[in-house]
Amino acid sequence: MEDFDVIIIGAGPGGYVAAIRAAQLGMKVACIEKETSLGGTCLNIGCIPSKALLNSSEKFAEISNHLAEHGIKASKVDLDLDVLMQRKTKIVKKLTTGIGFLFKKNKITHIPGSASFVDPNTVSIKNGKQEITASAKHIIIATGSSSIEIPNIPVDEKQIVSSTGALSLTKVPKSLLVIGGGYIGLEMGSVWSRLGSKVTVVEALDRIVPTMDGEIAKEFMKMLQKQGIEFKLSHKVSSAKSGKSGVDVEMATSDKKVIKENYEVVLMSVGRKPNTEGLGLEKIGVNLTDNKSIEIKDNFQTSVKGIFAIGDVAPGPMLAHKSEEEGVACVEFINGQKPHINYDAIPAIVYTNPEIASVGKTEEQLKKENKDFKVGKFPFMANGRALTTSASEGFVKILVDKKTDEILGAHIIGHDAGQLIAEIVTTIEFGGSAEDIARVCHAHPTTSEAVKEAALSLSL
Repeated sequence: MEDFDVIIIGAGPGGYVAAIRAAQLGMKVACIEKETSLGGTCLNIGCIPSKALLNSSEKFAEISNHLAEHGIKASKVDLDLDVLMQRKTKIVKKLTTGIGFLFKKNKITHIPGSASFVDPNTVSIKNGKQEITASAKHIIIATGSSSIEIPNIPVDEKQIVSSTGALSLTKVPKSLLVIGGGYIGLEMGSVWSRLGSKVTVVEALDRIVPTMDGEIAKEFMKMLQKQGIEFKLSHKVSSAKSGKSGVDVEMATSDKKVIKENYEVVLMSVGRKPNTEGLGLEKIGVNLTDNKSIEIKDNFQTSVKGIFAIGDVAPGPMLAHKSEEEGVACVEFINGQKPHINYDAIPAIVYTNPEIASVGKTEEQLKKENKDFKVGKFPFMANGRALTTSASEGFVKILVDKKTDEILGAHIIGHDAGQLIAEIVTTIEFGGSAEDIARVCHAHPTTSEAVKEAALSLSL
């Protein structure tokens, strides 16, 4: 049995970043990963491959539908799905291989296999028929999350797929039903809609992207409808059955009316669950929350001394960048430092076209808290750069405290919203106000001027 300063279970964004930071701080580090490649869900079957497909499909849609307005004629546009998928795979391989290089460079011991606790300082790692043990004074659980499954909707990754299967379809389906109106389902629905599939999104609630600002969500759905995506809100799918003629789906409306339809492919995208099973947490007394994530105290400490939890397996939003920040902070705390994460300054992005980016509170949340706030908005249709790039849909929305001008939240819907939100996140992190943004000189013409104009509108 080998002894380490810190063992990290999971090599996703939280785990591999924590491992590298721990090694940089002089610790002897082991990182355990059950999958054959490093990088976790994000790099292998999540963030990176989905963004690769979104980029490729956006180019295909642009060439197919929007070149004429620029005076460019394209008589026939063909799609080679195999080459498109090969590009995605090549990008994923490059990044996952890069993590392996960083592990070697920082002298991190990579242990392949599935880990479970023997006691609070010891884990057993099974890899096929082989089983070894390793121990450490500090163990960080970074096992991530996986897609939620629903009874009567068996995922086979061929006709009924999770996001994993949706990333690797071998042909463009004639029809695709997306179960769930969250960001993952809408991103993957956008990919296949652009490539020629008739996409329908069914959502049990009366709106899509339920955690986002209501005004943004309403505008977002209108834009996706213009792109040809159909929505069935307040509908609940009760069953889906695969067959030779596709997938037979049964769903019910809010007034209990039963609808039966058939789709070539069904995508299950109703959220994700923390990966806590199989770790033997109950054996050593690690407490879980009601939704089966790991209960943590300050500085990511679980109910058992020396055991920590970060990322998707811990409470909070399931975002790769949140996991990375927690990985660094957790290791620095173990090393005796005093790191801090401002959870009000963590952005969230939907990578459709247009993109949605948000940080902080929504208007609905502020109203529920009886907060006295002001709203500043500016549309991209009045922005010179947006007009010249044919990306004038959407707007910037900033929410501030009425008395102090403190930025309480910001929400952007438009092209490159994910890049534009960074300025507002930085301002929040440094304790700035909307006036600070308004007084900064922004280059002209740029879409970032819309952020300035939204901030300026708050001083009128």
